[in-house]
Amino acid sequence: MMKLFDLDGTLLDSNGLWRQIDVDFLAKRGIAWSEAYNQGVIHAIFPTAARFTKEFCQLSETPEEIMAEWLSMAKEGYAHTLNAKPGALDYLSQCAGAGETLALFTSAEPELCQAALTGRGFDRYLTQVVYARDLNMEKRSPAAFRECARLLGTAPNEITFFDDSPVSCKGALEAGFTVIGVYDKAFSAAEREMRMMCHGYIRSFEELLTAHS
Repeated sequence: MMKLFDLDGTLLDSNGLWRQIDVDFLAKRGIAWSEAYNQGVIHAIFPTAARFTKEFCQLSETPEEIMAEWLSMAKEGYAHTLNAKPGALDYLSQCAGAGETLALFTSAEPELCQAALTGRGFDRYLTQVVYARDLNMEKRSPAAFRECARLLGTAPNEITFFDDSPVSCKGALEAGFTVIGVYDKAFSAAEREMRMMCHGYIRSFEELLTAHS
C-alpha cells in the first residue's frame, strides 16, 4: 500500500493564509470577499482560479498577472511562516520508518509546494510529488486521481489518500482509493459529511501516532 497526501490544509496549515490573500487581493480592488467567490477558487488549481477571479470580479488584469500577484503574496508564508499540521511530520517519519511508500498529490503551485516541503522537512519522506496543474485537471475529478495513480505506478485500490477537502475526498473515493478525511477549520462544516463518506476521519495526525505507538 502507498500513502498519498494532500498538502494545503492536510500536511500544511495554509488554508487560513489563502483566505487572507483572497480578502486582501479583493479589498485592494474595492471588492468584498464573499462565499460565492470562495466557492469559485477554494478547490481550483491556480489557472482555473485566476480565470474565475478575472471573470467573477471583471478585472482588467490577465490571469497570468493575477497568478503572479498571488504567488508574491504567498511566498513568505510557504517558505517560512506556515506551520505543519499537528503530528504531520512525525506521522510521515513513522510511516517512512516502517518502510511505507509516501507521495504527495497537490493543487499547490510547484514553487510554493517545494518551498513548503523543503522548509518543513516533508521532502525527506516523500518519494514523488504529483501536481494537479501538470495534469491540467482539478483535484476533484476521479480522472485526475486515476491519472495520479498511473504516474505513481500504483493501482488506485492500493493507495490510501489523506485530504481535508470534501470534494477531493469524493473524487478519490470514486477513483477507487481508500480515503482518510483530515480535519481543517476551512471545511469544519463538512466534518459530518466526511465522516460518513470516507473510510476514516482524523482531527489530527497525532491520533495516528497514538494508535501505532
